[in-house]
Amino acid sequence: MNQLLPGIVKSKHCKPVALVSGHPDKARQQAAKYGIDPKKIYNYENFDSIKDNPEIDVVYVVLPNSMHAEYTIRAARAGKHVLSEKPMAVSVTECQQMIDACKTAGRRLQVGYRLHFEPNTLACIDAIKKQRAGKLQIIEAGAGFTIGDPKQWRLKRALSGGGCLMDIGIYALNAARYLSGEEPSEVLAQTYANREDPRFREVEQHCDFQLRFPSGVLASCTSSYNTGLNRFIAHCTQGYCSLEPALSYNGVKFHIQPPGQKEQTPDLPDIDQFAAEMDAFALAIRDNTPSKAPGEEGLRDVRIMQAIYASAEAGKAIKL
Repeated sequence: MNQLLPGIVKSKHCKPVALVSGHPDKARQQAAKYGIDPKKIYNYENFDSIKDNPEIDVVYVVLPNSMHAEYTIRAARAGKHVLSEKPMAVSVTECQQMIDACKTAGRRLQVGYRLHFEPNTLACIDAIKKQRAGKLQIIEAGAGFTIGDPKQWRLKRALSGGGCLMDIGIYALNAARYLSGEEPSEVLAQTYANREDPRFREVEQHCDFQLRFPSGVLASCTSSYNTGLNRFIAHCTQGYCSLEPALSYNGVKFHIQPPGQKEQTPDLPDIDQFAAEMDAFALAIRDNTPSKAPGEEGLRDVRIMQAIYASAEAGKAIKL
């Protein structure tokens, strides 16, 4: 309600035509606010009947992580394209099932990596690729916030699949991949949780992991549910490129320190990231062009996160 619906209203190629909710009163309120026919409010029991509504082209799945696979597969079988929030799912197997279901149904699948469409992020990627601060050497990526209500689904392993890594740490992981332009070959990780804190009885509180890339680039990544972290920095041979704030919904800023110069902060647009990702998906469907964040991209992150947890559990590096 706070991000996606306002975003779709700001988009150029999308509009909200139906809602799925387990809370009828809330759904009716939102339908009235956005001009959605109240007859097109679905629940989780009659969800599959969306197949009979030709107005629905795409289903945006914004459920707890453990439910992404089921409702992506059901939406595809109903003949709808799917945009699934990140993390794509809670296991590699589920990710592959989602990809296979969409391919079988002839539908498109995109994962909600909003920063893939954000101008400052794209400028940072481009600057590193063009070696405007020299050759990339080391990446530092921090993503974290202080989580509240211990009863929320994000702190229940059965629904979330994990703690800070699955929710906010995926931003640091994904950043290390898109800033380096490579896939990691090895990971070494550790986690911590104060089990006396009711928030962290089931999931990790902090996760720290290091990635080794084939070129020799190293990434040091940190995620947390108990402190604020919001910066990605790429250290190069002659300067640096950074994003700070790096993952906020608004106000992401690209900074660059070129060789022999002071830090510069280019004046780039501050867009609605959700509108941008939805428009990009709509155009990819309409024009039959590749998506920048397909299901395969989501699967890669989930595979690496599973290796991060395995490394933390075993206390040793894991080859990828």
